[in-house]
Amino acid sequence: MARRKLVVATRNPGKLRELCALLGDLPLQVVSIADLELSFEADEPFDTFAENAAHKALLVARGTGELALADDSGLEVDALDGKPGVLSSRVADSDPERIRWLLEQMKDLPDEQRNARFVCVVALAGPSGLLGSWEGIVEGRIIRQPCGDNGFGYDPVFYYAPFALTFGQLEPERKNRVSHRGMALRQLKAALPAILRQFEGT
Repeated sequence: MARRKLVVATRNPGKLRELCALLGDLPLQVVSIADLELSFEADEPFDTFAENAAHKALLVARGTGELALADDSGLEVDALDGKPGVLSSRVADSDPERIRWLLEQMKDLPDEQRNARFVCVVALAGPSGLLGSWEGIVEGRIIRQPCGDNGFGYDPVFYYAPFALTFGQLEPERKNRVSHRGMALRQLKAALPAILRQFEGT
């Protein structure tokens, strides 16, 4: 019997790479909206990660008739009143430009005021509605210059004290063990067997 599809609602290659690595052992065929050549875009019109993730998952599930997974994630900096937050990917057009924007905003801040966190909410939906959402948070600090070529987004300036490295310096498997996205997806995977039983015979 063919495995049920799980459609991931992203075109971001870095995010898709992480999601596929974390979801690779699921009893599902993981595909992206790019793989299916879908023409519609899953937008992010809301002010919270949870609302955006749920909106994207529902949009894709209803558009494909399949299970859909979406995440919304971003960086929250205490000294910037939680910015860039849900706008993390929209403050500039590329990762290097986003990092330059962030460092410019924080250039006068001392080390003790550079605390930040990555937040990720993942949502799972079927064509009939939202099935659940899960959140992961990892605390860190923004350093003054990018360091490391791994990951994507703000990873090269996000310093993770327990490893004394930035996320940009971590190998993908090591990062996934402690990252916000890894935390959220491990919660989803724990809940997934019961969720999939709802679809038996459908």
